[in-house]
Amino acid sequence: MDILLHPTYFPSISHFAAMAKAETITFEVEDNFQKQTNRNRMYIYSPNGIQLLNIPLKHTIEPHQKFKDIKIENAFNWQKQHFKSLEAAYRTSPFFEYFEDDIRPVFEKQHTFMMDLNFQIMEIVTDCLGMDFKYAKTEEYFHEVTDKTDFRSLVNGKKDTTVFEPYTQVFEEKHGFINNLSILDLLFNEGRYAMEYLKNQSL
Repeated sequence: MDILLHPTYFPSISHFAAMAKAETITFEVEDNFQKQTNRNRMYIYSPNGIQLLNIPLKHTIEPHQKFKDIKIENAFNWQKQHFKSLEAAYRTSPFFEYFEDDIRPVFEKQHTFMMDLNFQIMEIVTDCLGMDFKYAKTEEYFHEVTDKTDFRSLVNGKKDTTVFEPYTQVFEEKHGFINNLSILDLLFNEGRYAMEYLKNQSL
């Protein structure tokens, strides 16, 4: 399967389930930025249930701006806040300490562009999963594609209705199983078994 999808901030499990089954991966880098999507947000399982972590972006006057040109607003200490939230959510998970040093650079290095951060994240997470990560980037934007399976809609988390097999989550006794969170939820709870899990899921 040849797939097309967006690079997002610690992508959803459905993103990685698609990647785990793919023969070739192409990332959309010529699209316009859209608010309220997972391009700059992820969902985790906090002690209080589902939690949204959102990266602040610099506002621009232009109505249509390509995502690759969108800059991060680093005046807010979002990195410290996000890492604290991950610690509160996953410190007691089986594999948080195992992968903690791998993901820490995301919250230490300041990127100018959101897309650069997202690609750094993809490199780190695929390495943690033991996933072979070779990819291409689009050179122009097409509304419809015929030569690849189009998974670009997965960027809009609210419209992604994929249901996955339950796995053990830290706070499930309080709130039950929460479906299709950030890949970090699966990674911290399942470790290297996460890759096998992803391959067994249907999209």
